[in-house]
Amino acid sequence: MRHQRNRHKLGRSPSHRKALLMNLSREVFDHERIQTTEAKAKAVKPEVEKLITLAKRGDLHARRRAMAALGQDKFVVYKLFEEIAPRYAERPGGYTRILKLGPRMSDSTEMVLLELV
Repeated sequence: MRHQRNRHKLGRSPSHRKALLMNLSREVFDHERIQTTEAKAKAVKPEVEKLITLAKRGDLHARRRAMAALGQDKFVVYKLFEEIAPRYAERPGGYTRILKLGPRMSDSTEMVLLELV
């Protein structure tokens, strides 16, 4: 049964939400730290954690799944598999952290830093 299985919808259509999460994940791996809203950070955190766990496997199938999840960006996938995943080889999870920055000036939305630990 699907009890308590609601995902973060972020007020977007499914295709827009998928594109947003893909872009945020790509930026996290590219820059290793992004500033975003708290809701977006909480939505993308599980996706980033799953991709790092996938990259720790390191086989071809894992690479292809990562390419599908990150869009056809070979540089980011290479960085994920060759630089980021070996860093967390001994760590069983918890690869990211969310640091609160306070409200945004324009609309008082809570801003956070999502970074790799």
